[in-house]
Amino acid sequence: MHTKLIHTKHRVNPYIIRLLNKIAIFIQSTMIPSMIATQLKKRALLLFVICVSFFSNAQNPNTNVVFILVDDLGWMDIGANGSSFYETPNIDQLAKEGIRFTQAYASSPICSPTRASILTGKNPARIDLTQWIGGPGNPEYKRNLPLEEVLFPELLQEAGYKTAFMGKWHLNNIEGGKAFWPNEQGFDVNVAGHFRGGLYIKNKYFSPWNIPNLENGPKGEYMTDRLADEAVKFIDQNAQNPFLLYFSFYQVHAPFSAPADRVEKYNKKKDRFGFTDEERFAEETSGEKPFTYRKTQDHPTYAAMVASMDMAVGKILKKIKDEGIEDNTVVVFFSDNGGLSTSEGTPTANTPLRAGKGWLYEGGIREPAIIKWPGVVKPGTVSDAIITSNDFYPTILEMTGQPLRPDLHVDGKTIVPILKGESKNIHESTYFHYPHKSNQKGGPSSAIRDGDYKLIVFLDNYKMELYNIKDDIGERKDLASELPELRDHLYKKLYKWWDEVDAKFPMEFTKIAPTN
Repeated sequence: MHTKLIHTKHRVNPYIIRLLNKIAIFIQSTMIPSMIATQLKKRALLLFVICVSFFSNAQNPNTNVVFILVDDLGWMDIGANGSSFYETPNIDQLAKEGIRFTQAYASSPICSPTRASILTGKNPARIDLTQWIGGPGNPEYKRNLPLEEVLFPELLQEAGYKTAFMGKWHLNNIEGGKAFWPNEQGFDVNVAGHFRGGLYIKNKYFSPWNIPNLENGPKGEYMTDRLADEAVKFIDQNAQNPFLLYFSFYQVHAPFSAPADRVEKYNKKKDRFGFTDEERFAEETSGEKPFTYRKTQDHPTYAAMVASMDMAVGKILKKIKDEGIEDNTVVVFFSDNGGLSTSEGTPTANTPLRAGKGWLYEGGIREPAIIKWPGVVKPGTVSDAIITSNDFYPTILEMTGQPLRPDLHVDGKTIVPILKGESKNIHESTYFHYPHKSNQKGGPSSAIRDGDYKLIVFLDNYKMELYNIKDDIGERKDLASELPELRDHLYKKLYKWWDEVDAKFPMEFTKIAPTN
């Protein structure tokens, strides 16, 4: 007697499939009267339909996750957010297919701390990883992501996911060595992840690279193109199993380098735009310190790097579609800090946001953010909800059907209610702490965003600035003296948070308790 087992095109939990198949085999192999057997078969089929429906419409425990993290990409560096010089058709299409956040924040204006916050669900101040690893101290900071931290890839790995890290890691010091690399922290596969924060090597982005965890390609192969090919290969090998692809670009971090034909395209575009230096750059002051910033986008090499990044995103998205797993794959797109607009070549402009990387003004911490979750997120949604890099950890757990772990992702909150359209806000207040001098001329500072208002406390002179971000996105009108009660209220909340996370400060800084 042939027993027909249960099959489905839906990715239902394999344990459910096994259970139902055992029931079917039992019914066929026992001496049960045919009428009763028929009824049991119908009930087994009904149970199967219910299970398929539940696992197809709830958070699927086998949902794939592709997390795309770009390095130094500014809020205004994609077409979907308003750039007219850079061209990002694949990212713009992703925004049309998912939800685009207009108020998504990195937990730090610098790379390593934000990267740590994504993986741990904790504010960088809580784990004392507040500086780009390798940067100057005062205060001192952890120069390796602590192994005792349980990262979200580790939880997915335990749940049966195949996990891959590709690209820039920069979460360990060179002295930390292999013990702190991605393959020791929840990733089965590690492509190019090591201590470097940028490709400051002989050939920059072009092969031979001679870096750990990546074989050199043909001479002249472009790093971004190679990483995209590695991602396609990983998806090809794991399309039939749940997987996490954490794709972390070295792009668009300095040194600025791109294939000549791509640069030439934007040289011609720059000529068509015809900006003068007066239209391109401007000066302003912060805390009586002057600095120059770029206010107009027209840097050809940077534009070619943005375009190359977008091409890589397109290649990954196409592979997902070609494999027929698009409906069961979540895609997250984010950047680790604001665009580089005030130093080191000032290649991009964050206008209308103020300043950029290395500053706690909006230009340094507000990021492009897109999430595509087929069947859940309404395509083309635009949300002004405030979310942070800490929130991805619990969100990914919930999207993949894993239990939340608030004991681990202490500062992160799941944004699934926002993705489902059930809530418009999850945070009462969000906090930022960068107690170091940045390479981009920003001073040590700390900040709180509470509703429409944002208070920045500069730790070198204790100056406080208060802005209504909703009405003044460029942070031009300081309301600290006009709204002293609100200023003091926010400072009390920030001060309390400092104590909660045991925040560290420059040795010249003395905390002043808020007045009652």
